[in-house]
Formats: sequence, C-alpha cells, structure tokens
Amino acid sequence: MAPSGLRIGVDLGGTKVLGVALGPDDRILATHRASTPIGGHDIVDTIAAVVREVSAAVAGEVVSVGVGAAGLVDETGILRFGPNLPGVVDLDLSTLLSAQLGSPVAVDNDATCAAVAEHRLGAAQGVSCAVIVAFGTGIGGALVIDGKIRRGAHHMAGELGHTVVDPSGPRCGCGNRGCWERFASGTALGRMARERAASGDADSLLARVGGELDALDGRVVTAAAAESEPAAVALLDDFARWIALGLAGLVNILDPQRIVVGGGLVAEGDLLLDPVRRHLAEMAVGAGHRPEVEVVPATAGDAAAAVGAALLAS
Repeated sequence: MAPSGLRIGVDLGGTKVLGVALGPDDRILATHRASTPIGGHDIVDTIAAVVREVSAAVAGEVVSVGVGAAGLVDETGILRFGPNLPGVVDLDLSTLLSAQLGSPVAVDNDATCAAVAEHRLGAAQGVSCAVIVAFGTGIGGALVIDGKIRRGAHHMAGELGHTVVDPSGPRCGCGNRGCWERFASGTALGRMARERAASGDADSLLARVGGELDALDGRVVTAAAAESEPAAVALLDDFARWIALGLAGLVNILDPQRIVVGGGLVAEGDLLLDPVRRHLAEMAVGAGHRPEVEVVPATAGDAAAAVGAALLAS
C-alpha cells in the first residue's frame, strides 16, 4: 500500500538544498539534492523544485512542508540575514514558497531544525540541557534547555559561529572579523592547511595534492591524520583546539549535560572528537572540579536539518 501522510523537509545550506520525505513512522522515504544558487528568488525556485521532486518520488498525500534555512529566521518565516547565502536579506521564504507550492510552509533556522531531529530521534534524546553544534560551511547551533528548544526573544538564538574569538582575525561572511566559524568550521580546516603549506610548514600535505595549493582541503588533512602523518596530526590538533575554545565558552555559559556535534566533520569520528574532548577538559572553567560534559557525534545524519524541518512543520 502506498504511504500516506508525507511530511516534506528541506535543508537550505550554503552549498546544498536537500529535501526529504518522511513517512508516518518518521522514516526517510525519498531524498533529492540540488546546489544552492545565488540570489533570493533563485533560492525560492530551487527549494520549490526540490519539494516537487521529493514529493513525486513517493506516492502519498503531502500534509506539511518545512524548511530549515542557514541564517537568522524570525518567527514569521522571514530569512532576515544569511551570512553564507550571498545577497540574501529579508527574504520572506514562508510566503514566497507558500505561493509557489499552494500550501503553508514552516521556516526555521537550519541548526534549530537539526536540533529538533537530534532531540526527538537522535543523540540528544532524553537530555534536559544540551547544545547542538553543526560544523559545515559555517557553524550553526541550537540550545535545548529544560528539555525544550530555546529560540531567544527574537527567534534568532543559536548563531554560535558568529561569536568573535579573535577581533583581528580574518573577515567573516557576516561582516565581522575573527568569528569562531572562521577558525573551526569545515572550510576553516582547509584554509589553515593552505596557509601552512604556503609558508612551507606542510610540504607533506601539499605533496598529496601534487603541489596544487587550491586542492588542499580539510579532507586531505583528515585522511593524512588518519595515517598518522605528523604535519596533519599537528594541524588537526590545532583545529580541535579552536573547536574546543568555542565549546568551552558554551560550557561556561550554559553548563550543558551534553554537546552534540553535527555536520560533515562528524564523519571523522574520534580522530577529531578525541582531541576536542581533551582540549575542552582543559579549557572549561573549573576544569577538574566539575562534571565532565559529554561530547558526542550527532546520529541523525547529514539529513538532520531536513528531517527536523519536516518534524517541525507537522
């Protein structure tokens, strides 16, 4: 019998638009992926196309559509600012998508959506106080306090990646300098590797890409670190220290029971998380005199934000 009661969720990120169809039992029945275009109207068109594609892939009635967007989303579904979505300001995603699709569309922050998936189905289940941090093109986050997702007074809490950790650091897409995501996101690891190679401190890594500096990215670093290459191990440890620096601030402010780490970097597992845990244990105030904060990988997978968007909209 064909499934009914389909809920569609879409993750609008800096590089991809990922759609999923959830069945009544919360299983993913179909997915569709597209590249994120530049410009608000093209983004709306692409999301609508992804919704149609994923809906068509599974027979059944669509009962709700939700979108998790990378950026500041207010309570009305307007994407006020997307640091990693060039030129996207005050984009009324909810209204524009509803007009295209002919049905209401719920819109929220992508990391908040991922947190919903992790809290209901994944690594934050049963935890009353948790921080969910998604390391991708940038760094997104969401807060679970007293067992509930907390969005803040203006529905915009959780922009963890834009905490400034070095005022003289590199310019961020948000306009400020030295934001945490410039040092601890997936793109930051590749930038660090290229900077070291350009200064002659990572010749072994550069050799892995045939001397092509632009080809040196985070995947090359982690692959080399997995083989215990000294330059890669040292670089990954420095990178883990930057991650732990931001996490320590969150621990000091929120005192969470658990930190759930999501995004593409989770694929590296303990290769990255072990040094993060070690540095975090040294950085949090009162280290050695407070309960250890668990740092665990997300379990909802790459589709977490899309799944959470579908759950939120239903």
